[in-house]
Amino acid sequence: MFDILMYLFENLVHSESEFRVDHDELTDELIRAGFHHDEIYKALAWVEKLAALQETEAKPYLSKVTVPDSTRIYTHEEQMRLDTQCRGFIVFLEQVKVLDISTREMVIDRTMEIESNEFCLEDLKWVILMVLFNVPGKEWAYEQMEDLLFEEHDGPLH
Repeated sequence: MFDILMYLFENLVHSESEFRVDHDELTDELIRAGFHHDEIYKALAWVEKLAALQETEAKPYLSKVTVPDSTRIYTHEEQMRLDTQCRGFIVFLEQVKVLDISTREMVIDRTMEIESNEFCLEDLKWVILMVLFNVPGKEWAYEQMEDLLFEEHDGPLH
């Protein structure tokens, strides 16, 4: 499923082509690219849920009380998906104002919906980029994240 998300982002969204394509056309294109039906439907549902998260005033991913400058406690399931390096990177992005409480929770929500046995920091970076791309008003944060993703750095970032 993550491979399909990457394909969609790189070939449709990131290339600045029209993303509002016909669902059947998009499915056919993904099948031609070698992806399986069930994985395509899961990936498209993931993208639709991401769009729905930023289009609604309701914030189900913020159902618990969150206070600015509070510490995010991860559930056991979240800790299994997001290792220490991933969680540290999320904290770093909050500290440099790339992520705020809302976008952080969107990232965690979307990360938890990815069906993958292996999830690493590079995967998380792509999820963050996809989330920021889809949230209006986060252009600066998206650019900062894009720089972090594509630039080579010497030494640790955080």
